[in-house]
Amino acid sequence: MSDGARNGAGEGGELPYRLVATDLDGTLLRPDHTVSARTREAVAAATAAGAAHIVVTGRTVPVARHILEDLGYQGLAVCSQGAQLYHAGEHRLLTSVTLDRRVAQLALEKIEAEIGPLRLAAARDGLDGEVLFGEGYRMDDEGIPRVSFADPEEMWSQPLSKLYIQHAELGDDALADAARTAAGGLVGVTMAGTGLVELLPLGLTKATGLSMAARRLGMTADDAIAFGDMPNDIPMFGWAKHGVAMANAHPDLKAVADEITASNTEDGIAVVLERLFPAAGR
Repeated sequence: MSDGARNGAGEGGELPYRLVATDLDGTLLRPDHTVSARTREAVAAATAAGAAHIVVTGRTVPVARHILEDLGYQGLAVCSQGAQLYHAGEHRLLTSVTLDRRVAQLALEKIEAEIGPLRLAAARDGLDGEVLFGEGYRMDDEGIPRVSFADPEEMWSQPLSKLYIQHAELGDDALADAARTAAGGLVGVTMAGTGLVELLPLGLTKATGLSMAARRLGMTADDAIAFGDMPNDIPMFGWAKHGVAMANAHPDLKAVADEITASNTEDGIAVVLERLFPAAGR
């Protein structure tokens, strides 16, 4: 990552960054899942100048799709923590990495052996994959296509993108730490938001998905500035030239950020893009 953000276009109109990567929840989106006019204009100015905007989200494609459509987003979207690369304009899933279900079952057994029963949800793979909700699992987003299950075997009946875990007593940070200790050699563990501790294919991160998307565009990490708010954005910050944490970001992300901007409710992305792409402030 860089020591400091570059200030505006360079000599001869050189772009400060050719790739603008933004998380969705807590970053590009306000709490009501909308994007402010100022932030829309700032992103539009960056893309008009020649930069590519890529959404990088923990949401699976079916969970992200309605938001992308509301935004009029037509480009590549990295979804499901890097497991899915989706072309929004073509409504096409370009790549998809699924969770080995036998390995995931073993990981759950190891975690529960250490901390007791977990509350579970699972995201099915594919463009229309539902989220299966086990007893007691809570998720507030009503835009998620969901199905309840009582028989655990139903959860394993189709390919999965990832698992969500919750615990009756442990908070998110403690649960994520416990899961890594018990099963970090089997699955990836990340925290994507409040109540969202996730189990992923081992080695999969937002960075792997973003690097794949960048290669398709002929770009590298040196071209990229990334915006985020949660620990699942840490690998993306490690990959990109410059990482910008929102003011509302988790302390772990702020600790590795090159820069901290205003919150998602105060147009933090626009604050930075207006500086880097001066037309964004006109």
